[in-house]
Amino acid sequence: MQAAGRDFAAAHAGHLDGEIEKGAPDDLALLNYTSGTTGHPKGVMLSHANLLCAAEAFAKAEEIRPSDDMLCYLPMAWIGDSLLSLVLHLLVGFTANCPERPDTVQRDLRELGPTIGIAPPRIWENMLTSLRVRAADATPLKRRLFDFFQRLAERAEALKAAGKTPDLPMRLGLTLGEIVMYGPVRDQLGLRRARWFYTGGAPLGPETFRFFRSLGVNLKQVWGATELSGLASLQPDGEANPDTVGPVVAGTELRISGDGEVQIRSPAVFRGYYKQAQATRDALTADGWYRTGDSGYVDERGHLVVIDRAKDVGKLADGAPFAPQFIENKLKFSPFIGEAVAFGDGRPFVAAMIAIDLDTLGNWAERHNLAYTSFQDLSAKPEVRGLIRDEIVKCNASLSASARIGRFVLLNKEFDADDNEITRTRKVRRRFVAEKYAAVVDAFYNGAHQVDLTTEITYEDGRKASLNSTIAIDDVAEVLQPAREPAYA
Repeated sequence: MQAAGRDFAAAHAGHLDGEIEKGAPDDLALLNYTSGTTGHPKGVMLSHANLLCAAEAFAKAEEIRPSDDMLCYLPMAWIGDSLLSLVLHLLVGFTANCPERPDTVQRDLRELGPTIGIAPPRIWENMLTSLRVRAADATPLKRRLFDFFQRLAERAEALKAAGKTPDLPMRLGLTLGEIVMYGPVRDQLGLRRARWFYTGGAPLGPETFRFFRSLGVNLKQVWGATELSGLASLQPDGEANPDTVGPVVAGTELRISGDGEVQIRSPAVFRGYYKQAQATRDALTADGWYRTGDSGYVDERGHLVVIDRAKDVGKLADGAPFAPQFIENKLKFSPFIGEAVAFGDGRPFVAAMIAIDLDTLGNWAERHNLAYTSFQDLSAKPEVRGLIRDEIVKCNASLSASARIGRFVLLNKEFDADDNEITRTRKVRRRFVAEKYAAVVDAFYNGAHQVDLTTEITYEDGRKASLNSTIAIDDVAEVLQPAREPAYA
């Protein structure tokens, strides 16, 4: 094969350069599929010009060096990986490292110690959960040191976010903490060399966001869409905030429509959906702006604040605003809650379906000598239901009276992409879940205290099975302390 190539090159001088010259910026370069949150995934047609526009805007906004290292462990089908690991890599020339196997990612991360990268919220949440579990299992002295320096770092981070400088005793404590805790923890996570890391794809809880920043990880938020070649806004250094996704990047225009939808116009906007002309027309306004489907606003600093998917924002029966994703993210601040889906549009109160975090709760159960055999068995334990009720009470304390969760249920299985309940990037397919668990939703609002549930599960090899169980529906005790109004109210 190599010999044939050399012979061809000798007989056809300049052939390669000639073929390259035939290409044009507007030629189709890549088909990236959407995650399918609201329906079937759509093939997004992206040109060379689309992708280069997004990559050049990223490189202009962020210092990226040829000497940087990145671990490319995210799904290649995700636009975030395509933009960073492929296009930006080719544009700048940093090193893109691939893990050995899916089950060695954490070990490879520690071995490599990347300098830049991006990870979805679930990765950061899992890291924090793992740290908390290990801290809980540590000796009393190590546990007290971990708690002390964590609280110190979080207070310092809060001061920095408010534009204030920590005093001398706090700075001395942070210096000691860097030796005793912050540096070793970053090293264990593979983040000791990290200059910046982004989180994107879904909102990240403020608690998790501030925790990693307090450890010295320059964690920032980025926002975009497959249709925008992956990037529309990002947070500059010194302006990281868990409540925003930063200002739009160079060359990108943003506007908020009359109904609150975020709309974008830029050279990075896609060419259309593959073989779906009507869907393409529906995605664009008459004057060429892309309808992102997100509801949001621009704050006083010019940073974009994304509230929820525009289609999901609704009202309770009394007219109070209802943003399910806002409430769900509050619930997932708890290390014991893996996933949550909130209901309430047109209803008298908010109710939630919750899937427990098996690793964290399993560890908790072991420490409390609570025997269990499976996810379903653990979810049904009265002690676990009581624990989750207490976590919801804490969540309710930070919500307005109308947005507080009145009833909840612990599901007998995790949400699974193979069962179409979540996408491969772990976004909840809300409409599908509402239809699949219609019996649970009805039980929330008819006063029932248990419901018979039959769910179909799909194994990795394609086999299907049914899971039959009777699950309890619990009421949440009233929260007595006053609550702050949420951002969307």
